[in-house]
Amino acid sequence: MTHHTRSADAEPRSRALPATPDPRPGDSPPDGVPLPEQALPEGAAPSPGQGLPWARVRAQGRPEDRARAVDRGQGQGRGQGRDQGVALEGGAEPGGGLVRFAVSSHTLRALASTEPSAEGTRLVRDVRRSKRLLLLRAVLDAAPGAEAAERWALLEEAERQDPEAVRDVLHYPATGVWAEETLRRLHASQGPPPDLAHLGALAVAAALRAGIGFKATLRPVGGRLALPTLGLLRPDRPGPLALTERSWDSCATLPLHALPGGRTALDDLDPYRAPPAAHPAPVRPARRLTPKGHKRWDTQWSGALTLLERYDSARADEIGRLLRTVVPLGGGTRSSGATLPAAAGSVLARAQAPPALAATLVHEVQHGKLAALADVLTLHTADRTPRLWAPWRSDPRPLEGLLHGAYAHLALAGYWQRAALYGARGAWAQHARVRAQVAAVLPVLRAQPQLTVTGREFVDGMAAAERTMDELPPPGDQHATARRALERERRAWCEAHPELAAFVQV
Repeated sequence: MTHHTRSADAEPRSRALPATPDPRPGDSPPDGVPLPEQALPEGAAPSPGQGLPWARVRAQGRPEDRARAVDRGQGQGRGQGRDQGVALEGGAEPGGGLVRFAVSSHTLRALASTEPSAEGTRLVRDVRRSKRLLLLRAVLDAAPGAEAAERWALLEEAERQDPEAVRDVLHYPATGVWAEETLRRLHASQGPPPDLAHLGALAVAAALRAGIGFKATLRPVGGRLALPTLGLLRPDRPGPLALTERSWDSCATLPLHALPGGRTALDDLDPYRAPPAAHPAPVRPARRLTPKGHKRWDTQWSGALTLLERYDSARADEIGRLLRTVVPLGGGTRSSGATLPAAAGSVLARAQAPPALAATLVHEVQHGKLAALADVLTLHTADRTPRLWAPWRSDPRPLEGLLHGAYAHLALAGYWQRAALYGARGAWAQHARVRAQVAAVLPVLRAQPQLTVTGREFVDGMAAAERTMDELPPPGDQHATARRALERERRAWCEAHPELAAFVQV
């Protein structure tokens, strides 16, 4: 069975974007800000395997003119076949480079299990790339004047020289936050103006990384010019800054901090690493760290990677493939981590001991995976009314939040089980507690009438993964002890929320 993307026959959405949702720490990221339907035809996306197709994206014409029908599975596009993972059906549209995502039952269940898989990782990355390209195209369409087109031209020139470098700049997590906020402001009747100058910063960063000759003039903010993936330029005088290919070497700079052991960066510099301050949020990024703070993060990150590679090498590899940046959380936050769908490939996390950081990374990466899947498949039709019990939180949760929380905790249960088999101290107790929580809410999720057929299959896949943990149970009565403790917590929650007690059990 193949699950196709949402039908494009749905009621057209407004082109203006809703307000940026807050990153929700602990159990669920916020709903992703939906792209305007003119910018993201459901079921269609630029081919993620063809670099950064600026010429092709432009050749598609205005977004409202693009093909919007969803192929129902009769084509034989690249990668299609029975249980062959991601099928990009229909190939490239004539002159447009659009493809249609379809997800086989094999891939859906692989993702539902939370276990890393090549096809699941490929789907997540392809969806993220396609969505980002269409979002950037929407910004270009809406941006007034010739300056944006000039910045775009510099991006295209850099892409011809070094496609991978430009791809990294444009798919950098913070670029997504900027693009969504900019598109929102471009269509808002009031409020702050769009920050189109940041498009120039993207173009300059891409040109510098591609090593091409160029000239551009940008205006630093607060005496600093942020260049995504590179860091900050600090000019020696105020006013507009003339830039060339030698600027990064000739100006005072503050480079982005690279974490040990891979391509993940610790981003405490980019102004769009988290939502703008105008949006209230339960978590806030830390200010720029000191060298001592960077060293502390290096130590904790290296320790966490060591534990992940020791206990669950597949998850360590998945984190390396899906996580581009870690954004340090500011002091005072009670959350260990959070995820912002607009910043795909990023996790907000506070400094913590390596065992806790490893668990946070496992947890938060699942939110990013599920957010990408929800961009191409409708798993439920529920609203945001909070009425369901989530054992890991004290407040009622909507179906979306409960699904995200259960999914992330399912991965944690698996991680702690593997850690326990390697003798990690306290891991069996952690596994028993988290697994009991997941087992308690899966029947509630399965019974929700708002689940779609695809959503029900996804939850069934989660339940199957939870049942396989019976093959390696914790010693003694730890699982039973965890279930008894959870039942006490459930009764206490129902007493505190008597009006919602009917939603707690099936």
